[in-house]
Amino acid sequence: MYEELKKADKEIYESIRGEVLRQQNKLELIASENYTSKAVLEALGSVLTNKYAEGYPGKRYYGGCEYVDIAERIAIDRAKKLFKAEHANVQPHSGTTANITAYLSLINPGDTVLGLNLSHGGHLSHGHPLNFSGRYFKIVTINVNKDTELIDYDEMEKIVEKERPRLIMAGASNYSRIWDWARIKKMADQWKAFLVTDIAHYAGLIAAGIYPSPVEYADIVTTTTHKTLRGPRGGLILSKASYSKAVDRTNFPGNQGGPLMHAIAAKAVCFGEALKPEFVNYQKQVLSNARKLASCMSDMGYRIVSGGTDCHLFSLDLRSKNVTGKEAEKALDKAGITVNKNTIPYDPQPPLITSGIRVGTPAITTRGMKEKDMENIASFIDEAIKNQKNETALKEISSKVERFCAQFPIYTGFEN
Repeated sequence: MYEELKKADKEIYESIRGEVLRQQNKLELIASENYTSKAVLEALGSVLTNKYAEGYPGKRYYGGCEYVDIAERIAIDRAKKLFKAEHANVQPHSGTTANITAYLSLINPGDTVLGLNLSHGGHLSHGHPLNFSGRYFKIVTINVNKDTELIDYDEMEKIVEKERPRLIMAGASNYSRIWDWARIKKMADQWKAFLVTDIAHYAGLIAAGIYPSPVEYADIVTTTTHKTLRGPRGGLILSKASYSKAVDRTNFPGNQGGPLMHAIAAKAVCFGEALKPEFVNYQKQVLSNARKLASCMSDMGYRIVSGGTDCHLFSLDLRSKNVTGKEAEKALDKAGITVNKNTIPYDPQPPLITSGIRVGTPAITTRGMKEKDMENIASFIDEAIKNQKNETALKEISSKVERFCAQFPIYTGFEN
């Protein structure tokens, strides 16, 4: 594999080769990343990438779509079955484009949207002023409680009553606890707001039944298909049947042109994998690993934001260690551990510095790591942070991490 690429474009070949080595030799703890299966990669790299298929199965604007129609119908059926949804659109190129479709299917530019503050765990597409959401809608944000670092639903209800948003966006990129979907739905109904839930981070856990599903409550649900779902990078929209026409029409021709049929086929494979019993076991292990790793870090004197986790991720508050998130991210990378700096609630540091790092377990769990391995990983993290300015020590930790990772090989298609 990759032999033709090596001959045709040595520079890109070397770039991919470098990434292969990085993924194999380092610990991937970025919560939004994962490793796909060989089957997903094969679908993603298939000849379906050659086919234009504007429109939807049976209603295309191009001829020759009979086989890509099969792939897309399979993806739709599996997504509906996986999440117990009435309608599914598998065409969004990303989670953000799925959110664009959700907003514009229900409300108009200038309408008020309520979402979780980005610095408290929300997402750019939930109302950041530099994002489309913040530019085209009036955004009202909620914060987590300063003491508990949990969503304060009483305060949220007061804000909804006061601001009367047309749409409530519930979801996060860095919130480790359970969302009370039912209570938010009650607020939305009481004040006549639409409810959209972004489950990009929780989707795999929800599909496995170990994190509450918002599908029965939300008007529209959006998600990515990578992260905990372990599929290709892309988006997915689920909705009530009553919104199916609006969703499909807003996605195409409203927001996108030709769908990526190779990605849709890979999504279908991913959904098929997620429907198998092994996937439930995998998600249980993801959660167990996250809780164990958080517990180990807590025992080492690190403060866990909100005190723990109910999903695949958690945040470390590094202020007691006299290190910023930016410094920790850099030191950990040198030690062979990949994380991302992240703001913590009420962070005194600016967003490009931060006081914390976000830690996730989907990728390391895919590699086969279990609770006992979390003890080793916690030690690596602690050792690297303690030696953040010691290049020799960081290099030694990196060697230990590489030897540790060798016990858990990943499939890359680069075995040559």
